Amino acid sequence: MPQAMLFTTVLVLICVLIHYEVLRLNTHLLPRLPVMPRYRIISVLVFAFVGHTIEVWLFGVAYWLMAGHLGLGTLAGDFDGSLVESVYFSAVTYSTLGFGDVYPTGALRLVSGVEALLGLVLVGWTTSYTYLAMRELWDLHGK
Repeated sequence: MPQAMLFTTVLVLICVLIHYEVLRLNTHLLPRLPVMPRYRIISVLVFAFVGHTIEVWLFGVAYWLMAGHLGLGTLAGDFDGSLVESVYFSAVTYSTLGFGDVYPTGALRLVSGVEALLGLVLVGWTTSYTYLAMRELWDLHGK
């Protein structure tokens, strides 16, 4: 369990840094985009989606390594052990959807619980960032 806690802490820190940098890069590029305001708002969503996708893949690779190669638990149920299935489980967990067709055992239960909480927090961060960007760009539609 201590190894899983360490992996989880590192994953959370990396994901928070990725999210911060993706949003910061978008903030830096947004005023420089030579497009209409609606496309700037769309860029906010595209950047955020790319950030979330990277984070889901990061956890997916971690599940694949921890379950398949490090023996820190398993992903059970309708699971074939592939990287793609690990990423699928990560996406379902990160989004807090939780179908239940694939489920963690052992120390991976801790990792998946923290991933769900992290996904909730980062989606909330994206929501507030998108709101602020839209508030700033909304009045530019008529100009």
